[in-house]
Amino acid sequence: MSHPHPELGAPPALPRNGLRVVALGGLGEVGRNMAVLEHRGKLLIIDCGVLFPEEHQPGVDVILPDFSYLQGRWQDVVGVVLTHGHEDHIGGVPYLLRERGDIPVVGSRLTLAFVSAKLKEHRIKPKTTQVAEGDRINQGPFDCEFVAVNHSIPDGLAVMVRTPAGSVLHTGDFKMDQFPLDDRITDLRAFARLGEEGVDLFMTDSTNAEVPGFTTAEKELSTAIDTVFRTAPGRIVVSSFASHVHRIQQVMDAAAAHQRKVAFVGRSMVRNMKIAQDLGYLNVPRGLVVDVKALDNLPPTKVTLVSTGSQGEPMAALSRMANRDHQIRIGEGDTVLLASSLIPGNENAVSRIINGLTRFGAKVVHQGNAKVHVSGHASAGELVYCYNIVQPRNVMPIHGEWRHLRANGDLAIATGMDPERVVVVDDGMVVDLVDGRVKVTGKVRAGYVYVSAGSVGDVTEEELRDRMTLSQQGTVTVVALVDSDTGRLTEPPDFLARGLGTDEKMFDAAVPAIEKALADAASQGIGDHQELEKRIARAVSQWANRKHRRNPLVIPVVIDA
Repeated sequence: MSHPHPELGAPPALPRNGLRVVALGGLGEVGRNMAVLEHRGKLLIIDCGVLFPEEHQPGVDVILPDFSYLQGRWQDVVGVVLTHGHEDHIGGVPYLLRERGDIPVVGSRLTLAFVSAKLKEHRIKPKTTQVAEGDRINQGPFDCEFVAVNHSIPDGLAVMVRTPAGSVLHTGDFKMDQFPLDDRITDLRAFARLGEEGVDLFMTDSTNAEVPGFTTAEKELSTAIDTVFRTAPGRIVVSSFASHVHRIQQVMDAAAAHQRKVAFVGRSMVRNMKIAQDLGYLNVPRGLVVDVKALDNLPPTKVTLVSTGSQGEPMAALSRMANRDHQIRIGEGDTVLLASSLIPGNENAVSRIINGLTRFGAKVVHQGNAKVHVSGHASAGELVYCYNIVQPRNVMPIHGEWRHLRANGDLAIATGMDPERVVVVDDGMVVDLVDGRVKVTGKVRAGYVYVSAGSVGDVTEEELRDRMTLSQQGTVTVVALVDSDTGRLTEPPDFLARGLGTDEKMFDAAVPAIEKALADAASQGIGDHQELEKRIARAVSQWANRKHRRNPLVIPVVIDA
C-alpha cells in the first residue's frame, strides 16, 4: 500500500495519455468532500462539501476545501458532479460558483433541489443538468454514467467516469441496504457490468471500513422508533440531520400511527422537508404536519417536534433547547430522540446536550441506549463484496479519517489486490493514472479555508490559535507611552487584563522586562512602532510564563510621548 511522502513537491506535467485525480477534501477527515479529475487540460469536479468545525475552531461557521489549485484554471472546469445532497458534499457549491457562476452542476433530482435552494440564499442561479441512474452524459472529455446507490438520503448516485486514459468508478457515499425504505437498492448489477468492462481506478467510501460485517437495514429501526412513540408520556422531540429524508419518513409514519401531529423546527429542516415532500420523496399523510404555533393547543401526547441539531452544532435548535434559550422549553415528561450518528470529533458536544436535556427532566433516547440509528455507509463486509464484484485494477479509498482510509485499503488488499496498486493518500496528494497504473506524483495546497461571520478565508490558523488563547488563557493589553527621541517609557505603562482572574497590579512587576526590551531596541536604533510592539509583547509573554505559568494573549499599544 503506498503512503504519503512528506518530501513531495509540485506535480510534473500530466502526460497526454494520463488521468490525474486530486482530492481537495474528504481524505483524513469526515467532510469537505471534493475530488478533481483532469484529462487533456480539462477538469471535472466530483462533490464540493463543507466540514463542520470542532471545539478548537471557535467562531468558525464551516470549513471549505482550498480552491487555490483551481486558480487560473476555472475556465477548464467542465462541470461539478454531485453524488448526493448531504452538506459534506454540496455545502461548498455556493463558494465554488462564486469563482465561476456558469459551471454546470450535475446531479439527481433531489440533490439539485437541495443545492438550488441553498444557492438561492446566496442569490446564485445555477446552470444545472439533472441526471438519474442509467443516464450517460459527456462533460468535455469525461463520459459520465450514473449508478443508483443507497445511502441515508434518497437519490444517491455513484459515477463511472470514462476517459481515453482509463475509467474511474466513484461510489459517493453508499451502503448496501437490501430492504431500503424507498425500494431503491445499490445497483450491484451495474457495478458487476462495469467491473466486466474494466474499472481502472475504484474510489470508494471508507467511513465504515473499520466496522465488520454489514450495515443494519434502516427498516430495523422501525421497532425502536415505534417503542418511543408508544411509550412516551408526553411530547416527543426528534433530532435528525435536515437531509435525512428516510429517517424523517419513519418518524412521520410512527407519528401517524400513534395519532400525533408533527411540526418541523429549524430553517434548514423546514426548507428541506418541504422540498422532499413537493418532489414526492417524503410521503406525508394529509393533516399530519402543522405549524409549530398550532402545537400550543394540543395535549403533549399528541405532539411531535422534528428539529435539526443532532451533532451538537452550536446554533442548532437542540443545543439551544439544552441551554434554555429556545422557544421550545424541554422538561419533565418530554422524550428526546437523537436519530442520527455522531460525526467524529463531536462526541463531547453531543454528550453535553444529552446531559443538559436530562437535567431538565427529559428522557433522551440515542444510539447508545436504543436502536434508533444505523449508519449510511457500507461496512467492511459490503466493501469486500464490492471489491470482489468490481475487481478494479487500482484502488483509492476516499471519504474518511486516516484510520478509515487505511482500513479500507487493507480490505482491498485482503481480496487479492496488489498492495502497490492501492493508494492511501491525504488531501492534496496528486494521483496519476498512466498506462493503467496509479502513482502518487506530487502534492498541491489543500488546507482548511474557514468561513467565519460570512467572510471566506480571512480567518487564519494563527487567528484561531489567538481565539483559543483568549478563551483559555485570557488577554492583557499593554499601553506604553514611549519618548520618540530616547526610546524610553515616559511613565509606567497601563495594563488591562481580562480573563486572568488576577489583579492587574501583578503586571507592574513586568515593567523592568518592558524597559529592557525598549533599551535593547534603542541600542539597535529601532524606533518603528510595529517592531517595538512586537518586542513588548514578547517581553510580557515571557515574563508571564516564567513568573506565573500563564500564556495570555498580549496586545501591545505604543504611543509617542
